[in-house]
Amino acid sequence: MTAEAPTAPALPYGRLIPVAVHFDDLDALGLLHNARYPLMVERAWAALWQEHGFRFEGDWAAAGDACNAVKELRITYEAPVTRPGPYAVHLWLERLGTTGLTYGFRFCSVDGAQTFARGTRVLVRLDAATLRPAPWSEEFRTAGRALLRPAD
Repeated sequence: MTAEAPTAPALPYGRLIPVAVHFDDLDALGLLHNARYPLMVERAWAALWQEHGFRFEGDWAAAGDACNAVKELRITYEAPVTRPGPYAVHLWLERLGTTGLTYGFRFCSVDGAQTFARGTRVLVRLDAATLRPAPWSEEFRTAGRALLRPAD
C-alpha cells in the first residue's frame, strides 16, 4: 500500500500553493513575523510561474516577463500564525493589463479554510534595457487568464 499525496481542495478561482513556516520565521512572541507573509507569498508566486516556464535566472535581459517590479503591496493580518508547519497561499489575478497586473492572495491553512492574512500586489512588467513599462508576452497573458478571479 502506498500513501497518496493529498489533493488540493477545489477553489472557485486561482491556485492553492503549499508553503512551510519554520521555527525561525516566528518573532520573539512566537508569531509569524509580519515581514514573512509577503516573502512566503512571493515564493508561492515564483513556484506557480515556474510551473509555466517563467523564471529569473540572473539575466534581466533574458528574464522576459520575470523582469517586473512591485508598484504597490497591501496586506491585512486577520489571525496570528502561532506555530511552524504546513500552510498554503491562495493566489489569483484581480486584473491583467497590458503592462501591469494586480494579484490577490490569502495566507491560509493547508485546506484553504482559515485565512491568516490577505492582500493585493501590483506588478509592472519592465523592459530590461530602459526599466520602462513593457507589455506582457502572449504566453504570460495566456497563463495569467487562467488565474483571473471572476467578476462578482
